[in-house]
Amino acid sequence: MVNLPTVKAHNATLKSALRPGIVAVFVGGTSGIALSTALALARYTLSPKIYLIGRNQSAANSAISTMKSINPSATLTFLKADISRLKNVDSVCAEILAKEKTLNLLFMTPGYLTTRGRDETAEGLDRKFVLHYYARMRFVANLLPLLTAAAQDTTLGSSRLSRVVSVFDPRAGVRIGGTGKLDYSDLSLKHTFTLGKCGAHASIMGNFFLEGMAQKHPLTSFLHAYPSGVNTGLLRDSPVTSAVFSVLLKPFMVPIEESGERHLFAATSGRFPSKAEGEGIQKNVDVAIGSDGTKGNGSYWVSWDGEVFSPNRKLERVRAEGAVDKVAQHTEEVFRTMCEEGRTYP
Repeated sequence: MVNLPTVKAHNATLKSALRPGIVAVFVGGTSGIALSTALALARYTLSPKIYLIGRNQSAANSAISTMKSINPSATLTFLKADISRLKNVDSVCAEILAKEKTLNLLFMTPGYLTTRGRDETAEGLDRKFVLHYYARMRFVANLLPLLTAAAQDTTLGSSRLSRVVSVFDPRAGVRIGGTGKLDYSDLSLKHTFTLGKCGAHASIMGNFFLEGMAQKHPLTSFLHAYPSGVNTGLLRDSPVTSAVFSVLLKPFMVPIEESGERHLFAATSGRFPSKAEGEGIQKNVDVAIGSDGTKGNGSYWVSWDGEVFSPNRKLERVRAEGAVDKVAQHTEEVFRTMCEEGRTYP
């Protein structure tokens, strides 16, 4: 475990370690882990430019007011969008691309808990699956030019930061006896949807899509992070009330402020370098083992405490089956069908 004092000590260095005016996008940023991390970023950096993406204008107003009180020099923008529709993801990204030349951090947490079954959007995908996987990966694909530009900004020297953090659970597909397998005949779960399979597919596909992106885009680092138990408001769409949930699980929960500190550490620490950076790091430097077992490979499956997960034979077997390429091909097909051709996904 990376202890909390170490996390806070690292975060306290960011005002000197990072240039003023870094740009960060928080998807799902008006509440929960994304908001707590955005607040921490505002606290520890100089004149950051922070984009919050969500659906709730009132929550956004409150978040921006709090952030302004923490750091009056911050530039704060709320982009309102229902990102369960990929065309809305594209619209939001177009706004960011029009305003910014670089992007240092893309941080994503959208999702919700539900007991309902498949809830198909007008685009032909399940809403929960979109929020946990497809929308996040669309943000990555769309904003990569800005992330790459940030990594190539030679004026920043050693303070360059280009990182993607998707907060879900890299191990959801293998927990509690999960097989870790992907149904390649129905990756979108159009015909075989269950809530369990949805969670497993979103987790495993997120693992291997981001791993593939780290290979293809070696200047950016990609983290798939497990949040542990944090009371984030995800239960707002569940019949179980958030209040009851909080009381029952409070002894096992990570406080939301600590979660923000820890996720800011994951989002900025040199322990998680890009592939290009990792290849040049000396052996005795504290660099994490990447998702494929290679030190500093640019893709990391990170637990709530700042440590990477140990190898898992089920996930290694999925990788050996060609999951990186198969998941990328499927995801690109979905994007091409829906976003470029404007058709409903079959």
